Amino acid sequence: MTAPSRPPSVDKLARSLKASGLPHPILVDIAREAIDAGDHESAAARAEQFRRTLLTPVVNATGVLLHTNLGRAPLAHQQAAAAQTVEFDLSTGQRGSRQAAVGKLFARLCGAEKAMVVNNNAAAVLLVVAALAEGRDVPVSRGESVEIGGSFRVPEVIEQSGARLVDVGTTNRTRVADYAKAIARPDVDAAMVLKVHPSNYRVEGFVEETSIADLATLNVPVVADIGSGLVDATCPWLPGAPPAWLAGEPAAVQAIADGADLITFSGDKLLGGPQAGIIAGRADLVEQCLRHPLARALRPGGLVLAALQTTALTYLDKRVATDIAFWRMVATPIAALQTRAESIVDAVRVAHPSARVESTEALPGAGSAPGVTMPSVGVVIDGDLLKPLRQFATPVIARSRDDRTSLDLRSIDPVDDQRVIDALLAAGR
Repeated sequence: MTAPSRPPSVDKLARSLKASGLPHPILVDIAREAIDAGDHESAAARAEQFRRTLLTPVVNATGVLLHTNLGRAPLAHQQAAAAQTVEFDLSTGQRGSRQAAVGKLFARLCGAEKAMVVNNNAAAVLLVVAALAEGRDVPVSRGESVEIGGSFRVPEVIEQSGARLVDVGTTNRTRVADYAKAIARPDVDAAMVLKVHPSNYRVEGFVEETSIADLATLNVPVVADIGSGLVDATCPWLPGAPPAWLAGEPAAVQAIADGADLITFSGDKLLGGPQAGIIAGRADLVEQCLRHPLARALRPGGLVLAALQTTALTYLDKRVATDIAFWRMVATPIAALQTRAESIVDAVRVAHPSARVESTEALPGAGSAPGVTMPSVGVVIDGDLLKPLRQFATPVIARSRDDRTSLDLRSIDPVDDQRVIDALLAAGR
């Protein structure tokens, strides 16, 4: 009888996995797991499986431009490993505010008196309500008392802030008189009214909502969570009229002009920047938010501040259509998408005879402009290729339905077209 072979030592097995690029301590853990499982030959596969759990660049071929699971707005931001003036005032040589520079830029962009930033929009809403309404009441339309994903529920945010929610109107119809009636109740101490953009759903039919301009006639501050981060409804950075799919999407400039005392919105949606929450509006109310203890807990770091500063300067320099990846995707003409799709089909037809170009509908995504689409062009191939595309060196994330795989060109950066071709050829082997 032949004696069973002894497994290699943990250290030797770990060193044999060096080509994976993972740190040695991780490889030691993986080697130990494989040996303990009695399958040391699985160590390489285990290392690859671990590597693919790390944050990995991918090609977004889903047609969802702001894909929440893929980081929302694609953002390129690089900076040297150098000290920067996060909280240092060069003119005085003393400690400064990390909110000063970026706050001024976003106040200018929104047409507001003052602005500040926190780490996401849920945090922005939480901070505003806590700073302005702790221990007091906040009227909110029943139709806007929503959950917007990630368990962000308006009633719970208000509860966490220490304020009390006052339901106003009905699910489908809320008028300014409903707010006025709630504010006038003797048992209500309204610190503000909160208007919430539902973001990821839409009620149609017998509906009515109260505009910011109407709410501004009330005798309490109006806070509008406009959510998606559209800076200006006129989209002056795009040629021609604003895209039809943006109709009805609230925008910062118009919300402030209509009388909102404060607005909050996301940085990584229609703005096209990093994950952040922006608060803009009346200087005294922003100052209250800055002074609240939560402001320190929710503040962004230097990397986010630098990326936001770059984003704001890009808007002010009117370079949005070329330098903000989201708006570059939006502005791409159908003819350009068609040409790219045809080139991809020609290159992969040897491996996929069913490959063809089809018209598709892309989505803004991330709860922006719910229920609307924009025309696009895709490459469609018979069969479900999602898994082999995900397993490519640079994973390609596509969509599959009715045993057909679709890759939408509007969400794919042109520099990634060759990666798509290579991934499809590999998937056809």
